[in-house]
Amino acid sequence: MMGYALRVSLASFFTVAATASFLGLCILDKDYEVAHESISHQVKSLREPLDRRITALESLKKLKLHNMWKQ
Repeated sequence: MMGYALRVSLASFFTVAATASFLGLCILDKDYEVAHESISHQVKSLREPLDRRITALESLKKLKLHNMWKQ
């Protein structure tokens, strides 16, 4: 009888442990998605002004080269 109770207790323990692990992984996955979205948004907001500055510098460089060839 004691062996049966031990098996039931172990089965119950491992079932709860597996369920807790699964729920923990689900929570971590959701947290990862939220963090990834947040970082992507921050990078996008930093990239747009940088792209504008690069475009302006490239235009300025082309203008200087054009003026240099005119002389």
